[in-house]
Amino acid sequence: MFVVVGVSGGIAAYKTVHLVRLLVKEGHEVHVVPTADAVRFVGLPTWEAISRNPVTTSVHEDVARVRHVALGQSADLVIVAPATANTLAKMATGLADDLLGTTLLATTAPVVVAPAMHTEMWRHPATAHNVATLRERGVVVVGPDDGALTGGDSGPGRMSEPEEIVAAALSVAGAGGREDLAGLRVVVSAGGTREPIDPVRFIGNRSSGKQGIAVALAAADRGADVVLVAAHVDEGVLAEASAHPRVSVERAGTAAELAAAVASAATGADVVVMAAAVADYRVAEVSDAKLSKDAAAGPGITLHLVENDDILAGLVRDRVDGRIVVGFAAETPQDGESLLDRGRRKAARKGADLLAVNQVGWSQGFEADRNEVTLLEASGDVVGTAAGSKRDVADALWDAVLGIRSKNK
Repeated sequence: MFVVVGVSGGIAAYKTVHLVRLLVKEGHEVHVVPTADAVRFVGLPTWEAISRNPVTTSVHEDVARVRHVALGQSADLVIVAPATANTLAKMATGLADDLLGTTLLATTAPVVVAPAMHTEMWRHPATAHNVATLRERGVVVVGPDDGALTGGDSGPGRMSEPEEIVAAALSVAGAGGREDLAGLRVVVSAGGTREPIDPVRFIGNRSSGKQGIAVALAAADRGADVVLVAAHVDEGVLAEASAHPRVSVERAGTAAELAAAVASAATGADVVVMAAAVADYRVAEVSDAKLSKDAAAGPGITLHLVENDDILAGLVRDRVDGRIVVGFAAETPQDGESLLDRGRRKAARKGADLLAVNQVGWSQGFEADRNEVTLLEASGDVVGTAAGSKRDVADALWDAVLGIRSKNK
């Protein structure tokens, strides 16, 4: 495959060296097109040595071959990593004042971008608008991740890891744009519910919402129209989903609110994915005033909890013919056999068409960028496994959903 890798001027360019190396090792012909600023981070000799092809930033070199057009015309895939805020803005407006810009305008190949910038720049309305514009044109956006940035900052804006970008890009190229969910209406829940104790306190969980939002974005990138029902999610996690032209975001706080929002959104849906971490219990009587030590009868406070309705079981019970219902099961057993046994018992009890069973703990599952799941049908049969980024897991889940739809036809 003829792959063009565009590199814009950000410190994350050092990670793109590994990205190019991965593509070359897999046998692809790689041509690197850096901007002038990118060369200030990683020099031309490095790009030429890694890609095994000549590299230039100028439209005035190799004029006889019309290089500024030929690269784009020849490409089977174009990856821009890192894609700075400036580069995204230029792409959205069609500016072509350098070799990367002309290459992007000249190509009809799939284009994948991996944004990298500081959090404030990623959240700026102008960047969100530019990303939405690019998505409308079919550009696939990978990341950014939430993590450490230059200058000691931390937050959404970190370029995704090279392995994740390469996997997503090759998937896009291999699937002809990966529009295998086109025409489907999908509902996805994400994040953790919060059950109030009083106006100040609540019962919650550690869910960041990253996995559910990855599921929603994967579906939208593959052509589905998505309603994302988001409970509490980490700051910044919703930005990319909110900017996606195929994703409509609705918010919910408590389990009851989430249940109502999902039930409403599910009308006419082809697939419903319950990825939210829903509280099993709520306080029987919520206090209108903050509970105070002074008012307590003794040295502690006893809360009476009552069970919340099982949203996933309700969706299975009330589903219409043809609708696929998917659930998640976060479990803590540390050995695979016990985890699978618990997952199978939950699959039998819930009755969902597909159950993604994942191990969680103090340092895995929740609040992490990576995940590992086993996919079970209602019968308890394993139909797939996935490990890697939460986007990798999301795509594996949708592949399994398509398998179920194919069997049901």
